[in-house]
Amino acid sequence: MNKEKMPFQVWILTLAAFAIGTAEFVIAGILPQIATSLSITEGQAGYLISAYALAIVIGGPILTIYLARFNKKIVLTGLMALFIIGNVLSALAPNYSLLLISRIIAGLVQGPFYGIGAVVATNLVSEKMAGRAVGQMFAGLTLANVLGVPAGTWISLQFGWHTTFFTVAAFGAIAMISILTSIKSTGHGEAKNIKTQLMAFKNPMLLISLAITALSWSGFMTLYGYLAPIAMHTTGYGEEAVTWILVIVGAGLIIGNILGGRSSDKNLSKASMFWAVAMIISLIAVGLVVDNKILFIVTAFVFGIASFANVPAMQLRVMNHGGEGQELAATANISAFNLANAFGGFLGGMVLDSQLGAGMIPFAAVIVPIIGLLFIAKANRSEKSQGKLATDFN
Repeated sequence: MNKEKMPFQVWILTLAAFAIGTAEFVIAGILPQIATSLSITEGQAGYLISAYALAIVIGGPILTIYLARFNKKIVLTGLMALFIIGNVLSALAPNYSLLLISRIIAGLVQGPFYGIGAVVATNLVSEKMAGRAVGQMFAGLTLANVLGVPAGTWISLQFGWHTTFFTVAAFGAIAMISILTSIKSTGHGEAKNIKTQLMAFKNPMLLISLAITALSWSGFMTLYGYLAPIAMHTTGYGEEAVTWILVIVGAGLIIGNILGGRSSDKNLSKASMFWAVAMIISLIAVGLVVDNKILFIVTAFVFGIASFANVPAMQLRVMNHGGEGQELAATANISAFNLANAFGGFLGGMVLDSQLGAGMIPFAAVIVPIIGLLFIAKANRSEKSQGKLATDFN
């Protein structure tokens, strides 16, 4: 019985995913510094999250469809080059408008890189390892939250936020050189034709599944994106504390990802309802104890677990209903996640700059995910009746 090892190339894709994920989420830790140095409000700094996320939402599917026909090695290398340029421009940005534009440039890379990278990862391994190879690549995204964001925050506190973006660009450069030197040029015939992929979107269950992601996930970034201002202004922590608060929440994200994966494999409909409700309860809990330093950390950790446990269920549901268009469906789901991130960044920023202040952000974060619950209930009912039809038919 020989155990198949994960090829080195998949680890390179993990490194690239780590750099890209860090670029997206690091704003959460360095938001107060950016706001101070560019003389803008923290809410406006938070809109940098929304700009990046919207670039993924709009650019992701369009670029994925366009780039699918080209040599994948060249495409991945080119995307990393664009990513490096975007982050170097962020580091050098002298004002808010140019920082916003540089974030959009960097954000364009994420959708197609994950979509096409996932296909490359599965082609590098045997079929029985395909799920694990994609999981391994996406682990880079989780690691970005656990290591990348706190490290980026620490670098920003020590050397300034410009250095954080230079560091992210450096990781991108290492990944790009590794892709160039170690990933073979694979053909470009594998992507199913675009028409076939688009046909999958006629399935109402796929559209409901994407709506579940966009609605239920919006609570995550509303709180996560503004953990630094909440911890500093409402809970009363100093800015040095933000780094380890993000590490603790990041540990919760890893645990959540594991629990979510296991429970979704057991029973998808139960898992998706359970974790969506758990996330809403955890948000309310954070809001209720935001004045208490210890309880704030405990509830933020629980929020990390409950929120990331939703991810496998959301991914799996979209893949189940993706039919012939799984690549495009997976990319569309990344867009749905980021539509939620963009909305969360926007909502949190508005609440933060309003009379309500940072302490009200967790409560504002609950509103849209509650609508998500109705969609989960509807999807569960439809899947149950479809399953029943299938068994009656047999």
